[in-house]
Amino acid sequence: MNLSRPFILRPVATSLLMVALVLAGVVAYRQLPVSALPQVDYPTIQVLTFYPGASPEVMASSVTSPLERQFGQVPGRTQMTSSSSEGCAVITLRFDLALDIDVATQQVQAAINSAAALLPRDLPNPPVYTKVNPADAPILTLALTSDTLPLTRVQDLADTRLAQKIAQLSGVGMVTISGGQKPAIRVQVNPTALSALSMNLEDLRGALVQASVNQAKGSFDGRRQSFTIAANDQLFTAEQFRELIIGYRNGSGVRLSDVAEVIDGAENTRQAAWMNDRPAVIVNIQRQPGANIIEVVDAVKAILPQLQATLPAAVGLHVLTDRTLTIRASIEGVQHELLLTILLVVAIIFVFLRSVTATLIPGIAVPLSIVGTFAVMYALGYSLNNLTLMALTISTGFVVDDAIVMIENIVRYVEEGRSPLEAALEGAAEIGFTIVSLSVSLIAVLIPLLFMGDVVGRLFREFAVTLAVTIVVSAIVSLTLTPMMCALLLAPRRPGDRPHAHGGGSPAFDLLTRLYAGSLDLVLRHQVATMLLFAATLWATWSLYRAVPKGFFPVQDTGVILGISEAPQSISFEAMRDRQERLGRVILADPAVESLSSFIGIDGVNTTLNSGRIQINLVPLEDRDVRAPEVIRRLQEALAAVEGITLYMQPVQDLSVETRVSRTQYQYTLESPDAEELAAWAQRLVDRLGELTERDGVASGREAAGREARQ
Repeated sequence: MNLSRPFILRPVATSLLMVALVLAGVVAYRQLPVSALPQVDYPTIQVLTFYPGASPEVMASSVTSPLERQFGQVPGRTQMTSSSSEGCAVITLRFDLALDIDVATQQVQAAINSAAALLPRDLPNPPVYTKVNPADAPILTLALTSDTLPLTRVQDLADTRLAQKIAQLSGVGMVTISGGQKPAIRVQVNPTALSALSMNLEDLRGALVQASVNQAKGSFDGRRQSFTIAANDQLFTAEQFRELIIGYRNGSGVRLSDVAEVIDGAENTRQAAWMNDRPAVIVNIQRQPGANIIEVVDAVKAILPQLQATLPAAVGLHVLTDRTLTIRASIEGVQHELLLTILLVVAIIFVFLRSVTATLIPGIAVPLSIVGTFAVMYALGYSLNNLTLMALTISTGFVVDDAIVMIENIVRYVEEGRSPLEAALEGAAEIGFTIVSLSVSLIAVLIPLLFMGDVVGRLFREFAVTLAVTIVVSAIVSLTLTPMMCALLLAPRRPGDRPHAHGGGSPAFDLLTRLYAGSLDLVLRHQVATMLLFAATLWATWSLYRAVPKGFFPVQDTGVILGISEAPQSISFEAMRDRQERLGRVILADPAVESLSSFIGIDGVNTTLNSGRIQINLVPLEDRDVRAPEVIRRLQEALAAVEGITLYMQPVQDLSVETRVSRTQYQYTLESPDAEELAAWAQRLVDRLGELTERDGVASGREAAGREARQ
């Protein structure tokens, strides 16, 4: 059976079929999303609860535990971690890869509703959930600064005009505002004056709550017209609150200004943020698990000019971190490598075939097979990423093999004196089954990758499928277009022509043939020595395999370093602020650092007062002489001079399979129902790990050394 015969005899139809394949591939290529790696994020949801004034023990018992009991019944959950600190509880839920994150969101919302009756009644706000992996670094970091406006005003603008609009974009998981400058009216009570009037703080709180409300006032309904009473009893400024009457004593009203100082300030005075060394409001944008980074960042950047136009001229909007810059550069570099690979393959074919027409046939088959693969990738929902482009680059060698095998068999018949058409029909009939079996055997090698589970399986599935599709498209092209072009383009052999399809007549090729023949003769005459050399090679390969360092993924240089600062647990906010600023000044002095964003305070990202975040943006790789790991080591030496605080740094990676924020690269989890026993063994493990010479830093997530006042 000759699979190629109808295509050889119908060159116009075959050409139109290939043109359709090219058009489909080109259109699909323009529609394919771009990302660093295949989307393999776990469906992850973070639940955040604030309870100001509560100790970590109160948060754990009254907030975290009731929520965990309800979340424990949610189906599809594979991991649940929680953190309880002063006034803040963070619970992170990770679900099975096969579960849709929107379905998981509905289940989490139902669990929160079920736990509502078990939570403290005086929670200022119910638990808030977001579809985001807290271990992921922000994909975009913005900074708002102003030389004239107070930061409370800047925070209000960021919250009302930027964050809400950005959060509505598809793919945005969470928009956090760091800096803690949310405007508020602060009432600083004089206890002595309040006690002299026989009043307490609860009386004052009740008066404030009742005085500033916006409730229904009713309406007037007459015979001809009706009026709705729209009076607003809310108070908005410190001046209005000062005149508020909070009670009556001796027949006269007591105003709030008589017992307290009322000022316009920030809701939480124990938060701060900086852009480089300037106080600022930092806006961090994180994507939903599974969302494409490039598409999300492009959507945010598209509306930034519109949002900036709504801000006062005194407010500056700066883009500090853009994770897509290195991703785009990486993808562009791999695309250039793919084109270079195709050119090299075609050039090598020409060197050995020494015929323009014979080289043209595989030269067309190679890019055609790759372009046709784009159409299938689009249909499967894949993206252009480092792994799929690597599969296309590797497939270049496989793709050209099919075409060369077909061409050489046809050329053999041409050199025997057959016409190109007869040679194409005869040669394609003989070699067709060989190409099919060759393609099937290559695809069979990729089958284990398709059945790998969890993140690794998802990560390499696109690689394996892309490579397999390219091999299939190559086989189709080699069975259709290649023999058809041979029948049309190969010239018939004339009397006196020397064979050239295999490089015959070339001195260089003849020399190469003689060298190979000589080496083969040497090997066959010393078979025992050859087998011993083979065994030694196997042993050396195994030894090198054991000696080569191993890891899940190579450390990437994305141009961003995430730092988590840690100070003594009893540190005050002012001391933490001073030390965080000193860290920033030392980091900015490094020539490889372009900018940074920094913030401290309990805000859901930071769960303790003695910790902070610093996101370091490096200058482009082509403009610096060291990579990110070397920059980290250099910064660690410089930061050692800053006393009373430690900064743990890691390069931000495109792939994160963990859902917990960690100061260090590796994490170990200890579990025990006995809290005291857990604390004792955790400290023992930290001490023992600290003795290892290979380690770069050891930290514990359990912090129980802070000072506490009891009565």
